[in-house]
Amino acid sequence: MAEELTPENPETPDETEEPIKQRKNGLYPGVSDELAESMKSGWADTELHDLEPIAQAAETAARRAALSARFPGERLVIPAGNLKTRSNDTEYAFRASVEYAYLTGNQTDDGVLVLEPEGDGHTATLYLLPRSDRENGEFWLNGMGELWVGRRHSLTEAGKLYGIPASDVRELADSLREATGPVRVVRGYDAGIEAALTDKVTAERDEELRVFLSEARLVKDEFEIGELQKAVDSTVRGFEDVVKVLDKAEATSERYIEGTFFLRARVEGNDVGYGSICAAGPHACTLHWVRNDGPVRSGDLLLLDAGVETHTYYTADVTRTLPINGRYSELQKKIYDAVYDSQEAGIAAVQPGAKFRDFHDASQRVLAERLVEWGLVEGPVERVLELGLQRRWTLHGTGHMLGMDVHDCAAARVDAYVDGTLEPGMVLTVEPGLYFQADDLTVPEEYRGIGVRIEDDILVTADGNRNLSAGLPRRSGEVEEWMAALKG
Repeated sequence: MAEELTPENPETPDETEEPIKQRKNGLYPGVSDELAESMKSGWADTELHDLEPIAQAAETAARRAALSARFPGERLVIPAGNLKTRSNDTEYAFRASVEYAYLTGNQTDDGVLVLEPEGDGHTATLYLLPRSDRENGEFWLNGMGELWVGRRHSLTEAGKLYGIPASDVRELADSLREATGPVRVVRGYDAGIEAALTDKVTAERDEELRVFLSEARLVKDEFEIGELQKAVDSTVRGFEDVVKVLDKAEATSERYIEGTFFLRARVEGNDVGYGSICAAGPHACTLHWVRNDGPVRSGDLLLLDAGVETHTYYTADVTRTLPINGRYSELQKKIYDAVYDSQEAGIAAVQPGAKFRDFHDASQRVLAERLVEWGLVEGPVERVLELGLQRRWTLHGTGHMLGMDVHDCAAARVDAYVDGTLEPGMVLTVEPGLYFQADDLTVPEEYRGIGVRIEDDILVTADGNRNLSAGLPRRSGEVEEWMAALKG
């Protein structure tokens, strides 16, 4: 990784600009006048003139209109967020805030969407960093200059792409400090913007904005459903990739599985939607096992919970529990089939007009029945469910909303989400599981260390539901046949 060339403030046309900082141990002590002058000229015009709006421009405009209608007469500030330091002078890969990306389609760090009240609605402005300044040397001397991190869209280009007039974000904080009238901001992403508004906003009013934007995502539009299907389709291919290299994972570790799936995510999408859970053997009993540093052994199960995130931030969330050697043992199959039956009951309960909780209750009932049948907990089943005794082995809820966040719409009101009603366009996971911890002395020894989860992404339709991840087999026998065909 190259080091930046960062001398103390070269000549600038504006003495009020921040100086370009000197790297303490940089190899170049300064820039000659001749080099500085040379770097100002001799560059081709790269302005893009034939840009078309992004694919979701109509949808983001409709979302902004709904937001405008909800908060008439108020200035609304939605930041993308800033880069976060990973170590010293390196940063984590940037991912814009969901609220900002949902309303704009833009993914640029330091961006801010501002809706200014005007008449009966709002005027939207997208505040972004403009192209790097070539006159003061910023484009090649500053660590965030374009020769270091890549070309940015000009403000004119951004306006064409996103359908929103764009302005220089460096002027925004001062403008907000002078703003009058009611203001709301989405908190937690841009400390500088929040500081500029510190005497103009309240936590309660800002939370109302965050909750509204979370609930707005409960029902997906056609663009979003298409993106989620893309994410799932890539995820299916990623699972196939993993099955084909299980022998290499056995020779190394769970990390081989993680890396294999990550390659598919980066080639076909933006990233993984969350840390992949590549849990072999007893690690499958740890719900969010993301260390992925354990052995992969023939005869054990692999619980793979992973999802590709598209370039527009929509993520899949799929789980399969696979026999590493391609065949379930008798006990593994018994437990797997119980989870499958539980999932079938849950998916069947996903219907428009049903309560969100219905699919969870249906799945849990099946698992409780099996646990009683196997003699692991004392019945009757109604008693088990009333006291939640099955939770020792089922542990988690049976699903959640899915979208731009893997646990989407998390800030929505309970009445609108967990206690709400399913509507066409909602997308949720159905993911029951049974987990018998390696140190659980209440179950027979042969159960210990077995964990099974099956998870699919389900779209609520006008007449029922559609399994977006139906491309991956779920029945135990079909899983074995699928694995054999891929390995063959």
